[in-house]
Amino acid sequence: MKKQTIVTLDLEGVLVPEIWIAFAEKTGIAELRRTTRDEPDYDVLMKGRLDILDQHGLKLKDIQEVIGTLSPMEGAKDFLDELRSLTQVIILSDTFEEFAQPLMRQLGWPTIFCHYLETDADGRIANYKLRQPNQKQRAVEAFKSLNYHLIAAGDSFNDTTMLGEAHKGFLFHSPASIQAQFPQFTPFEQYEDLLAAIKAEL
Repeated sequence: MKKQTIVTLDLEGVLVPEIWIAFAEKTGIAELRRTTRDEPDYDVLMKGRLDILDQHGLKLKDIQEVIGTLSPMEGAKDFLDELRSLTQVIILSDTFEEFAQPLMRQLGWPTIFCHYLETDADGRIANYKLRQPNQKQRAVEAFKSLNYHLIAAGDSFNDTTMLGEAHKGFLFHSPASIQAQFPQFTPFEQYEDLLAAIKAEL
C-alpha cells in the first residue's frame, strides 16, 4: 500500500546557518551565541536574548541586516529541491517570519511554519509570539491525524519532540551531546546520506 508522506525539517543548523550565532559574531556579544542546542527551554532562551538586545540598544533591523548577508548551507538547496521532487516538505522552525523571508527566497520559497515578533514604533523587539507552544510536535501530530507518514530531521533540543512524534526521526548536523542524549535518532552529517535515509522511508 502506497504511503503518502510528509517530511518535516528544522531550518537553522539544518538548511541555513544559525541566525543568532551569526548575529553574535557580527556584534561581538558572546551571550547571543546560545541556541536551542544549549538551552532546552525556548522561553528562557528568547527572554534572555531580548534582554541582551535591550541592553545594547539593538533593534530588529540590526538583526535583519545580518540575515541579509547569510546564505543557505552548501548543498542545502539542491537537497531540498530533490526532496521536494519526491514528497511534500514542510519546514518547522522556531525562528520568526521577520527573520525567515530572505532565507526562504534563496531556498526557492519552501513552506515554513514559524513564529512572529512584536516590535514597537522604534523597531525595538518588544516581545515574541509563539504561533503555538511545542509547535513542531503538534504539527507532526496533526499531519499524522490526516493519515500521512511523517519523516523528520533536526539538530537541536527543540527538534527532539518532533523527531519522536514522527514515524521516523533523524538528527542532522547535531552536536555530540545531543546525539548522546538521543541515541534513538540516527545522526547524519551529509545531505546525500540524509536524503538516502529519507528515500528508504518513502
